Amino acid sequence: MTDLDERIASVLRERAEGDIDTDRLLSRSRARGRRRQVRRRAATGMALALVGVLGFAAVTAPGLPGLPGRLPWMAATPAIVNAVPPRAGGVPGAAQQPELVGTDPQVLHLGLDTSQARYLSWTVDRSQVESIQFSFEGEQPITVQVARSAQLINQTEIEGFSPRPVQDQLSFNGEIWQQSEPVESLIKNWQPAPGLYARAAMRGGDRRTLARAVYAIRWDEARRCGGPLGLTAQPAGARVVSCSVDAATFPASLTVALAVARDGPSMWVRLEYATQLASSRSESNRTVGGRPAYLYPDGTKLELLGLPKAHLIADFGWPALGFTEADATKLLAGARVSKDLTRPETWE
Repeated sequence: MTDLDERIASVLRERAEGDIDTDRLLSRSRARGRRRQVRRRAATGMALALVGVLGFAAVTAPGLPGLPGRLPWMAATPAIVNAVPPRAGGVPGAAQQPELVGTDPQVLHLGLDTSQARYLSWTVDRSQVESIQFSFEGEQPITVQVARSAQLINQTEIEGFSPRPVQDQLSFNGEIWQQSEPVESLIKNWQPAPGLYARAAMRGGDRRTLARAVYAIRWDEARRCGGPLGLTAQPAGARVVSCSVDAATFPASLTVALAVARDGPSMWVRLEYATQLASSRSESNRTVGGRPAYLYPDGTKLELLGLPKAHLIADFGWPALGFTEADATKLLAGARVSKDLTRPETWE
C-alpha cells in the first residue's frame, strides 16, 4: 500500500460513522498527487543532467576511472565506404597467368587488401600496363604498375615522376631507389612471380610504407576495371582499348572513363557522378534504346539522361574522327550502369 492509499484509508475510517466529504477527499488526493509528480520530475531532471555530465566526461576524458570511454549511443561513426572494383569471375590473377596482364583493357589482374588500404584509382591503358593507386590511412598515395615484361614497365612513365633514361632503367631486384627530382620519391621494381614485373612508387613517405604496400597487393585475383560501368555493345570494328577509374574522393564523387577505338582515334564514354552535381538535364532531343538522350549543340557529344547525380556521355568529336552519332548511340544503348553508384557491392 502506498502512502497515498494509507492516507485515503485513514480519512475513510475517520468518517466511517458520518458523511464523507468527497470533495475534500478528492481535492487532497489530487494535491498530494501533484506534489508527488513534481518530485518525480525533479528527480528525472537530475538524472538527465547527470547523464549529460557523464556523457560529456566520456567524450572529453575517456580515461576517467569508473566511467565508460564512450556511452552506448556514442558508438564510433560508420567506416567510410571505399570504392572496390568488382571481381571478374573465372579470370585468373596475374600470378597465375602473367601472360594475360594488359591484354584485356576491361580487366585488372590484381587486387588490394582493403582491410589495410584504400583504392584511389585504377587503370588499364594502351601500353598494356595495369596500375592501381592506393593509400594507407595518413600516408602518401602509392602507385603500383604491373606488366608481363620489364620493357613494358620501364617504358611507361608514372605521372608526377621524372622519366628515367632508357640506359639507366632500374633492375627488378626488389631494391628501393630514391629519386630527388622533381620531388623526393621512392621507387621499387620487383618480380612478384615468374614472368611478372611490377613497380611501386611513392612521392614522399618512407621506405617502411613502400615495403608495406608490396604486401598489400593481391596477385591471385582479377577485377573488372569499369566498376559500375560496362559496355555490352561496340560499333562495328571497334573495341575498348583503355579503362580508368578515379575514386580518390569516393563516395562524394566517382569518374569512369572507357576509350573505344578502331585503328587509331578513340571515342570516350565517361560516367561522372558527384553528390553535389546538379540534377540531370531534363530536356531531350534524341532517343537511345527507348530512353531520352541529349545531343550537345556542337554535335560531338551524346548524353544518356535519367541518371541521378550523374552524367553518362559518349564523346565522338575531335580527336575521335571517324566515329558518328550512330556509333555513340549504339554504345550508350548497350551501356550497363549500376543502380546505386555509392555502393560498390552492387557493381557486380
